[in-house]
Amino acid sequence: MHFLSDDQVRQSVEPGEIIEALRKGFARDFRATLRMPVRTQIELAGSILLLMPCFDQELQAAGVKIVSVSAKAGISATYAFLDAETGKVQAILDANYLTDLRTAATSAVATDFLARWEAKSLGVFGNGRQAVAHLTVLRHVRDFRRFLVCGSGRTDLGAFVSRMKTEQGIEIEVVDAERCASESDVICTCTTSNEPLFKGEWLRPGTHLNLVGAFQPHTREVDDETVKRARVVVDTFEGALAEAGDLLIPINKGVVDAGHVIADLHQIAGGEKIGRTSEEDITLFKSVGCALEDLITAKLVLEKRS
Repeated sequence: MHFLSDDQVRQSVEPGEIIEALRKGFARDFRATLRMPVRTQIELAGSILLLMPCFDQELQAAGVKIVSVSAKAGISATYAFLDAETGKVQAILDANYLTDLRTAATSAVATDFLARWEAKSLGVFGNGRQAVAHLTVLRHVRDFRRFLVCGSGRTDLGAFVSRMKTEQGIEIEVVDAERCASESDVICTCTTSNEPLFKGEWLRPGTHLNLVGAFQPHTREVDDETVKRARVVVDTFEGALAEAGDLLIPINKGVVDAGHVIADLHQIAGGEKIGRTSEEDITLFKSVGCALEDLITAKLVLEKRS
């Protein structure tokens, strides 16, 4: 059995490789060969346990990710890669970086299909691991020239800005929520917020949004107006309509209905549906994360190390 640390996972693959693998994974007709139940969520004493199993018959690969989320300890993830025939565990991977990478790479795939080609400004809400990953990975699909970040106001963003300059060579402007929402061509919300981060009326036509922070039916990062104005795409219908408060809250209020979600990422990547129809469209990709993304990423990591 192989054991891989986060550092070993990081050293094994490049973001561009994961973007391409996920693009191909979502583009193919996987529905008949994929076994992927909706993520299981269990409330523990002070945390949430998430279980994400997946078997892909076409890829002949199987695995399960175990994630814990808590206010005190943050997020901790482990991935077990299985022999698809025997069911035995072949490898255990620390999956914190794997999760960061596959989430941002999935956002990059969606951004490549949905954002305007001339998008130049990238705005990020949040300053945690997902914020770092999105600022790093989305640069593989668009030539961003301007970077903005908006925090919660509870922490100094100076260290975050310095880190990104040192590690990625990019200058980031610290701005308030209105400027981040109104001056960004592509927006990524990477927070633990339970309430909307900005007003939907601040968004300018042509904006694309990636929402990755909220993963429970009662939590959201954007308001009703944002959802109402946008052409909405999800990673999977099943996961989004079970967990995505960003969508479920306005649906339950009658602001929009479930049909407001125009496509999932498979339909977009496979060419069945069109996400952006004009330069003026506001497009929104809501991701709660799906187990296929983890399986494809883990499989590629192990192949690269073999």
